[in-house]
Amino acid sequence: MPRRRPPTSDPVFDAIEPPGNAELVLAVVAVTLAVEVLGVLSGSEVWLLGLLIFLPAAASALCTVRQTTFVTGWTTLVVAATVLARAADDRAHWLDRFLLVLLTVALGVASVYACGRRIRREHEMLRLRSTAAAMQRHILHPLPMVTDDVLVNGVYEPLQEDRLVGGDIYDVVSSAWGTRVLIGDVQGKGLAAVGAAFAVIGAFREAAHREPTLTALADALDAAVVRHNAYAEHTGDDERFVTALVLGIDRGGEVQAVNCGHIPPLLVHEGAVTVPELDSGVPLGLAALAVEPITVGWFDFPDGATLLLSTDGLTETRAADGTFYPVEERIAAHLDLSPTGLPQALYDDARAFAGHGGRHDDVAVLTVRRSPRR
Repeated sequence: MPRRRPPTSDPVFDAIEPPGNAELVLAVVAVTLAVEVLGVLSGSEVWLLGLLIFLPAAASALCTVRQTTFVTGWTTLVVAATVLARAADDRAHWLDRFLLVLLTVALGVASVYACGRRIRREHEMLRLRSTAAAMQRHILHPLPMVTDDVLVNGVYEPLQEDRLVGGDIYDVVSSAWGTRVLIGDVQGKGLAAVGAAFAVIGAFREAAHREPTLTALADALDAAVVRHNAYAEHTGDDERFVTALVLGIDRGGEVQAVNCGHIPPLLVHEGAVTVPELDSGVPLGLAALAVEPITVGWFDFPDGATLLLSTDGLTETRAADGTFYPVEERIAAHLDLSPTGLPQALYDDARAFAGHGGRHDDVAVLTVRRSPRR
């Protein structure tokens, strides 16, 4: 499995965690007593009972169906008992009081129904999200990955809030022409984005062994996205494009790279952080719109150097004031770390930079260095 921090909480599971039964009973009794006391003090006890009819509605948003049913029954019992106790003293308003009891029952039944629908929706959302996340985790090979040419380590963290499942992808293939490394990011979120991610991953694992050049490999990936979009259009889903960076690394001192609209790599060597000069083409799926053909760039990758690859979940992390995370500056501040620890340190630092009021997304951060097998 990819290296991930153990989750300390899940926003969706936290949202549907119901209160304990003892807590619920205490809360309902406390509210009831407060309404009764206010009614006695104001001389309008029966009319203030109308406040209690909102208890089932509140319970339907926070509690289980059984707990909401309990609150509904309690509220109905209290309202009916109070109305009947006061009926002999004031018979002139019997119809109003009967309607109050009827309204309490009706709102209670509606609250129980609404609670059931809420829980079913939440369970469906959890099931769909869990299925997508599980598929995404299983298709991504575990880190670290070692070939005869490189050692690739990193951290992958999908953002799992609401219905969002990201489309960040990566893979490493040892081929007859050296090691091919892929990192990419599918446009958009959800199951459709995951489907496009799977299409690119599958095409990469097959074409990396078949195509002798990176340009032909990139063409194969673009064709896979085009086919996926054709199917998506046929089924009514949105079309997607995929930014990608494909590297070819052998035992020579240079790296071949094809950049399809992705964030360029960073080269860390001898205490300096540099950005290799690479032409940036169009994302996968949009090659038919490009004016220029795909080109391969070359740059030095000496022994002892580290390549840092990432998706925009790192570069587009923002603080609460809108400031973007300064990736190169923060890498320079972590040069004392090993390439193994650098991805996790950057991930943690970016999350701390964003804070509670900032903006962050799913992220993949990889480090690539020469393999110890060389």
